[in-house]
Amino acid sequence: QVQLVESGGGLVQAGGSLRLSCAASGRTFRTYGMGWFRQAPGKEREFVAAISWSATTYYADSVKGRFTISRDNAKNTVYLHMNSLKPEDTAVYYCGVPGSAYTPVQDLGVVPMAYWGQGTQVTVSS
Repeated sequence: QVQLVESGGGLVQAGGSLRLSCAASGRTFRTYGMGWFRQAPGKEREFVAAISWSATTYYADSVKGRFTISRDNAKNTVYLHMNSLKPEDTAVYYCGVPGSAYTPVQDLGVVPMAYWGQGTQVTVSS
């Protein structure tokens, strides 16, 4: 049984930082890319950042330069370091894993995810 568990969300003031974690269990994801997505109230889920199996990264324009995605294969965990947070970053953040290994990083934002975590709330106050 594959499970993804996000953690690290919370309430932070604008300009602050948070680090989200996504711990995967049930199998090894060394050959899989992983992505972070978010969904704000009343909006559709949107792509935030992705990291390929080889640690190539890709970001949405809205977070480029502020967010950094990384992975630790030994811990089967992906991180999202978020700096210079803005109120518009407020959302539930989800991590996802596609069904196929070796997905090109630029495709991780558009291919269907086979597995999702339960989400972690990030609230940025102005």
